[in-house]
Amino acid sequence: MKPFGTSLAIAFVLLSAFCTQAQTADRAAADSAEKIQQVEKNLVPLKRSDSLETWTLQQRMSYYRVKGVSIAVIENYKLAWAKGYGMADDELKIPVTDQTLFQAASISKSLNAVGVLKLVQEKKLSINADINTYLHDSGNNGFGANQSNWKFPYDSLSGGKKITIANLLTHTAGLSVHGFAGYEKGSDIPNIVQVLNGTPPANSKPVRSMYPPGEKFEYSGGGIAITQLIVTNVTHEPYEKFMYDNVLAPMDMTSSSFSQFPARDKRKLYATGYNTDGKAIDGRYHIYPEMAAAGLWTNPTDLAKYIIETQLAYEGKSAKVLNQQMTQIRLTPYIDDKAALGVFIEGDDNAKYFSHGGANEGFRSQYYGSFDGGNGVVVMVNSDNGNIIPEIVNSVARVYGFKWLFHSQVTKPVQVAVADNVLKSYTGKYEIDPGNVLTITLDGAHKQLYGEVPGWSRFGLFPESDSKFVAREFDIEFEFVRDGQGRVVKAVIYQDGAHDARKLN
Repeated sequence: MKPFGTSLAIAFVLLSAFCTQAQTADRAAADSAEKIQQVEKNLVPLKRSDSLETWTLQQRMSYYRVKGVSIAVIENYKLAWAKGYGMADDELKIPVTDQTLFQAASISKSLNAVGVLKLVQEKKLSINADINTYLHDSGNNGFGANQSNWKFPYDSLSGGKKITIANLLTHTAGLSVHGFAGYEKGSDIPNIVQVLNGTPPANSKPVRSMYPPGEKFEYSGGGIAITQLIVTNVTHEPYEKFMYDNVLAPMDMTSSSFSQFPARDKRKLYATGYNTDGKAIDGRYHIYPEMAAAGLWTNPTDLAKYIIETQLAYEGKSAKVLNQQMTQIRLTPYIDDKAALGVFIEGDDNAKYFSHGGANEGFRSQYYGSFDGGNGVVVMVNSDNGNIIPEIVNSVARVYGFKWLFHSQVTKPVQVAVADNVLKSYTGKYEIDPGNVLTITLDGAHKQLYGEVPGWSRFGLFPESDSKFVAREFDIEFEFVRDGQGRVVKAVIYQDGAHDARKLN
């Protein structure tokens, strides 16, 4: 039996250790709370005057008419905090919490790439094989309807070159259909083959070649839809089941799902989408049978788990889904210097990030994950107005010292006088891609051009020359092009490359 004094000493040491741990935890909690408050108070716009203008999160939510915001911050490979703001459903007075689910829109493509590359890792797919190797009898699409056979219809526009899975995942396949509009609840929902063929009830154009694969980056949600069909062909499972069992669940993203028809216990967590005027979209949210391209329901907490797992796998410290070699392949740009497999690579020599954004009807989102240090941020809103997102990212970058992520330029308006008749010649509709139209209008009294795209807020276009204008809110340039007869025939949009928008009238 130990002497009483010895036992007392041991108890004292244990108590001291417990108190020290408790004090450390309290300090960490206080530090986190202080940083959260600083993030909430220091939103910074992309463009500003000489002074460093800041607003509170609530001020900017009110300004942009954003109903709800959800944020997660990652620091040192851990979730530092996650918090919701505002309303998931304003009419029903349901607040946003860190568990509220949002449509991730095109962020779905990042998780889809993880699923596709898992099949490559298991040698069930070859990343460089002709996609038609895996396109045949498509079986069931997960909506309970049989689909007919489908192979990609190569034609002269593909230049005799074959499209690979790597082309699809990096938007270098030269394919059409930028994105998808979704379907109102209760309407006829097409299967994936109808989507790819552009046949009723699909509301998008056929996914076809525009030029040979491997030449350049051209964003194509249509190409990602092809990977969805490939996954179901190879696994003989509904896409959403394969993705949950093999991608989401292993990363503990158990709140997330690609299912378009949620279980009853999940429905109460679904946020309602709102347009730029703060009005709920019909049916609260749209259905996306193009699940791989736009169908993920998730929240920043779950996306933070994906980011952390990607960071650890990249360093060879985890392999819940993809191993280090496959993760490094996934995060390596392919042809284009930014587009990797399901992600975009951004940054500079001091800091590099993998990222993706999302834009569905009524929802906007963005994430960044650092290559080094295990840092990142996720922001999701239930609004068509995503202007608040980069301002939140700026605030997080300032408070946490995340290199490169802070983007706010001091600008002075360029004084360029453009003749009234020239401004008027630019008005009209421009087709960005099938079903996606840019409308240019003119406020004659103020000699101001405005642009509007469905799902975006109206934005001003400020002249840098007679033909080139900039949308300062989005940091996007527009250049109007005339033909030999002086008629305006298109607008070139400079955002992640140059994109032509044909003038319709």
